[in-house]
Amino acid sequence: MANMDKIQDKLDLLPARPGCYMMKDKHGTIIYVGKAKKLNNRVRSYFRGVHDTKTTRLVQNIDDFETIVTDSEKESLILEFNLIKKYTPKYNIMFMDDKSYPYIMLTKDKAPMLSVIRNPKRKDVYYFGPFPDAGAAHKTKDLLNKIYPLRKCRHLPSRVCLYYHLGQCLAPCVEDIDPKIYQKMATEIRKFLNGDTKIVVDQLQQRMYAASEKMDYERAQEYHELIKSIEHVASDQHVQFSDKKDIDAFNYYYDKGYLCIQGFFIRGGKILDRALSVTPIYEEVEEAFVSFLMQYYQKNPYPQVLYIPKEIETDVSEVFPCKVIKPQRGEKLRLLEMVKANAKKSHVDKFELVKRKDTNRNEALDELSKLLHKKISTIEIYDNSHISGAFNVSGMVVFKDGKPSKKDYRTYKLDQYISDTDSMKEVIYRRYFRMLKEGGTPNDLLIVDGGLGQIHAASQILEALDIQVTLCGLVKDDRHRTASLMDSEGNILPVKKDAPLFFLLTQMQDEVHRFAITFHKKLRSKAQTKSILDEIPGLGSVRRKKLWNHFKSMKKMKAASVEELSTIVPEPVAKTVYRVLHEDLKEN
Repeated sequence: MANMDKIQDKLDLLPARPGCYMMKDKHGTIIYVGKAKKLNNRVRSYFRGVHDTKTTRLVQNIDDFETIVTDSEKESLILEFNLIKKYTPKYNIMFMDDKSYPYIMLTKDKAPMLSVIRNPKRKDVYYFGPFPDAGAAHKTKDLLNKIYPLRKCRHLPSRVCLYYHLGQCLAPCVEDIDPKIYQKMATEIRKFLNGDTKIVVDQLQQRMYAASEKMDYERAQEYHELIKSIEHVASDQHVQFSDKKDIDAFNYYYDKGYLCIQGFFIRGGKILDRALSVTPIYEEVEEAFVSFLMQYYQKNPYPQVLYIPKEIETDVSEVFPCKVIKPQRGEKLRLLEMVKANAKKSHVDKFELVKRKDTNRNEALDELSKLLHKKISTIEIYDNSHISGAFNVSGMVVFKDGKPSKKDYRTYKLDQYISDTDSMKEVIYRRYFRMLKEGGTPNDLLIVDGGLGQIHAASQILEALDIQVTLCGLVKDDRHRTASLMDSEGNILPVKKDAPLFFLLTQMQDEVHRFAITFHKKLRSKAQTKSILDEIPGLGSVRRKKLWNHFKSMKKMKAASVEELSTIVPEPVAKTVYRVLHEDLKEN
């Protein structure tokens, strides 16, 4: 911990007013953000009395703090969320759920369209969900697109597409469609997605019987499968709720320093559950719960009504643009009790596994800190990749507290390959020259994926830039697997093969190798694709761009028929594209 004299001087000046506080480590990095009704009482509590193990870990890393005074608790709540979003402090709870359930989106355009999305942020559309079964969501969307001739193209083409010829689109790209037609379709679709499926099922059954009478059994089977899809999505849940509003109900269970938050979502009176991760917390339970809700609703639409436990004292109703209820009795309270019971079950089921992983990470970092005689929490590791000198690249991954920090990953296109050590010099120079330019600070440990040669190459650059950072290398065995850790002097550091540190080093080596190889393959694929399309007569940059915008990948382009390609480029060019792509496919 920091010099307590400096801390005490700042504690004496804290006001008894609401606001936010930011705890910093020795590097000046913000590691925790909190809010308080009275800053003086809340901040002082960290530096007196006895804390549990997890809070003690936080306090031990506090070197300084800052505060921001606000006029109200509401302002401090909003400010806390914005600070967490900006700094992503390592000791604050972060919204990370086990599942990302999809929503069906219906646009409000003149010519509406349906799509399945997982990040509902737009305000000018209708959302339906979340759906517990992603496959059913896609089938439902496809079903509705077959029943209702909605627009299918994201960007309207200059002429009719294949969907028009299949009878699944009214061709708003070239036809002037009566708005009432689309309004009627949109109204029926909204009713369907809100649970009123009887009309559509009856229509499909009639079509199925008619197709059977005509002995068109393939079409009849298609209608039968669509009806089954509807029944799967719209089937009664185990729990029914009398209130037909869109309701979210959140509750939690806390034990042994770990928090499990559970959310139940009521749509059309039916409950869809969503289990959320068990996670260690270093803050007060209420603060973690409210912070989680703030982050969750930045990524998901608000319901009409939100239920939260009555013991939550923070008045979130001033922040959330929906009705917030803290049930005291009856059906609503029983619902929250059921949510808590599920949270407890998830906690019990996952606690040991999560605790074991958390403990292993801490043990691995403690062991590494002892070997290197310094506190290690942030690690960056590099790996280079090329084929006979071509597509020379490097990847850097970062691990914080033993977990990948993907927002800090970086890729580098390197100059023409000369040697592995020259490539290492280039990437280390570029990384740390930019860091100096931007006023950043190095991580606790830099690891190069290689032996003494790579270590010396990195060391030369660090010395030239006057960068002070602990440097190590990962030494591999004959099978290119992690064997041991080497320090900057070439000494092999003792790491047991069954120790948590060995598994962490192996995980980091696998991750940086995967990351570098993925970038390498991406560049190769782009180069190959460019050469294929560039060779096709009549396919200029504008037409190439249209093809990419429509098909998104070479795989989908190769799978397209001449008719589908003709909706994007002229038919003679489409035939040439088809022929060239399939000749290339045979060669590969």
